[in-house]
Amino acid sequence: MSNINTQTTGALSAEMKTYYGMELLENAKPALVHNQFAATRGVPVGGGKTVEWRKFGSFEKALTPLTEGVTPDGSGISVSYITKELSQYGDYTTVSDMLDLTAIDDVVLEITDRHGANMGLTLDTVTRNEIQQGTKVIYAPTINDDGSETEVLHRYELGKQNKLTAALVARAATALKKMNAPTFDGKYVCILHPSVAFDLRNDPDWVAAHQYAAATELFSGEIGELHGVRFVETTEAKIFRAEDLLAGSRTLTVSAASSGKTVSVSEELPFFELAGRQVLINGVKATVKDNIGDALTLDTAINVSEGDIIYPAEGGAEGGAVYGCLFIGKGAYGVIDLSEGTEVIVKPRGSSGTADPLDQRSSVGWKGVHAAAILYDEYILRVECGSTYSDEDMAN
Repeated sequence: MSNINTQTTGALSAEMKTYYGMELLENAKPALVHNQFAATRGVPVGGGKTVEWRKFGSFEKALTPLTEGVTPDGSGISVSYITKELSQYGDYTTVSDMLDLTAIDDVVLEITDRHGANMGLTLDTVTRNEIQQGTKVIYAPTINDDGSETEVLHRYELGKQNKLTAALVARAATALKKMNAPTFDGKYVCILHPSVAFDLRNDPDWVAAHQYAAATELFSGEIGELHGVRFVETTEAKIFRAEDLLAGSRTLTVSAASSGKTVSVSEELPFFELAGRQVLINGVKATVKDNIGDALTLDTAINVSEGDIIYPAEGGAEGGAVYGCLFIGKGAYGVIDLSEGTEVIVKPRGSSGTADPLDQRSSVGWKGVHAAAILYDEYILRVECGSTYSDEDMAN
């Protein structure tokens, strides 16, 4: 990523141009947690708005013994292609001369630092949202008081008691092994939220990163290892949580007993405010078809009693946060190389001609193209779980 372009207009020195570009990148790198495990692909020059990854099939075992002097038939190789459309992202900030009357460089540098972090978060989130769509999912089981487990089949059943445990880590690693997913130097990787890491660190088999840092180059955000999986922590790890059902109120309350598709609530709702929302009543998930006044019309008949609580169902149990922990094998997904097609743009005061006749404004910004794609769906496993902080954390 050292070749990022810095576009300027005006009298900035070559040294400052290079410096701004380096500052943008240095502040972007810590945020590129998901991108660091991807297979990178350059921007296809003159290749249009799509990028293509080549995917090779595997060979069958050659179990037939060779016959002396006879050349056997060789094996063909299947090749498939995965394409994604490139999208461009960017942001900028305009700075007035009143902000810094004497030294624009200091102001620009400060803003460049923040735009670097913004660029990293933006492009890494694009990657995260893509790879979170993998089809292999395990839901954390409910741990009962006697230590037994109850299987969970849906996201909306997950609560604080459905934590990521050492046993679940071992299960996820085993699933990747059974798919022959390649490793990162003998280990798989899991990207998880700090709230989930808080629960997992209490396991007696947990090995903190500082205990092996001298012998192993750490990934950005790496915090430890367990059962052959290296864990990378980021606040940008996916959280699923629904919006409130009503402004200022996460839940609704049933006002009268019923057994059909119409449910009356104590709250007065704007017409059709909840149409299309998913709700959870007594453990049953339903979609709101429409709402008029205090009545909800559902797509499913549900037995309700006065005082029952209605929760949003797009997240976990009782509307709480659910965390998507990504267990990854090497080569599972691909991204665009950010050193290509990404640039920082600095325009000092005096660079806008008649558009800024009093030289009152300067600006600094960034833009870049990006795309991400799952290459081997079987090399990504998403473990969805709750945490101690499921009642507090918001969707991201």
